[in-house]
Amino acid sequence: MTVVALLLVTSLSLSAQETKRRGRKYKSPPPTARIEVTILRDIDAKPIENASVIFHLVGDQGNMELKTNEDGKTMIDVLPIGSTIRLQVLAKGFQTFGEDYKVDKAMLNLGVRLKRPGEQYSIYKEHDQKAENGTGSDKDKAADPAKDASPKDPAPTDPTKDKPADPAPQPH
Repeated sequence: MTVVALLLVTSLSLSAQETKRRGRKYKSPPPTARIEVTILRDIDAKPIENASVIFHLVGDQGNMELKTNEDGKTMIDVLPIGSTIRLQVLAKGFQTFGEDYKVDKAMLNLGVRLKRPGEQYSIYKEHDQKAENGTGSDKDKAADPAKDASPKDPAPTDPTKDKPADPAPQPH
């Protein structure tokens, strides 16, 4: 009887050791970075509360959206080191912000200054072209369209080509 009990105990201990080796292979997740984002107004550097901060992993589907607190800050710590993220910031009454960042450190602090929206462009208002695009004023060109137009030289023509051919006489 003791021999049977001994065999039973040894077989159970052997089977327990085998299950440890047959278990699921664990793959640890990649190291992640802690990213803190601070959203401020551009004019006076005051924090913007309740702004949407959206993180897109470039090359992956989906995104993660967080809101800023009363200090204009939000934090995320699940993005893998070595990845590239697209940060997008939306806040009511401000221009949308978007930029790509390389996550290359374990701790990353990002500061974003949001601007108020600019005036809409209208074709009915006069605009200073020099200040907008760095070129000379187009106002002079618009005032005298003949000055801007290229000279139109008539192309030399062949008198035989332009003249319609006389039809052959028709018998009556």
